[in-house]
Amino acid sequence: MKIKDSEILIVPGLGNSSPFHWQTRWQDNMSTARRVEQDDWNRPRRDAWVARLDEEVARAEKPVILVAHSVGVLTVAHAAPRLAGKIAGAFLVGPSDWERPELKEKYGEHGFDPVPRKPLGFAGLLLASSNDPTCNITKAEAWARDWDIRFGDAGEAGHFEPESGHGPWPEGLMAFAKFTQSL
Repeated sequence: MKIKDSEILIVPGLGNSSPFHWQTRWQDNMSTARRVEQDDWNRPRRDAWVARLDEEVARAEKPVILVAHSVGVLTVAHAAPRLAGKIAGAFLVGPSDWERPELKEKYGEHGFDPVPRKPLGFAGLLLASSNDPTCNITKAEAWARDWDIRFGDAGEAGHFEPESGHGPWPEGLMAFAKFTQSL
């Protein structure tokens, strides 16, 4: 599938994606991309974030490709049963493990745990890092298996944000282009 023949929905994580983040840079350079905006970027709540994703997918007039990062990946996983048949593919990067007890202490009853363990129902690629402080790569790989999507080990890439050297992230853009061609 060609990018121009799809609607790219950018699904950021906690705090949104800064102007220097690869998601924002990609959105600025892809004419068919738009961000799934959340009412509260700093206190994610599964029900609200999933509902907003559902709304944006419903607005789409072309096949949808999701580009999610961090807790945005879990938003996609929780929304998947309601999105089946509407999504051409999901490019999922740097999942954040919200099953960690300290996140419940910090953010209260956020609803992202437990993480769904059923197939997404659409094509996907999950890229994870061996030194991501927000999610163990073994757990990310298990999620990809459970979701019935491809898994990619990106090596020591941190959490795929500007602080770990992922501003423009040209390697990620090449992986995304290859992924979209497979759809």
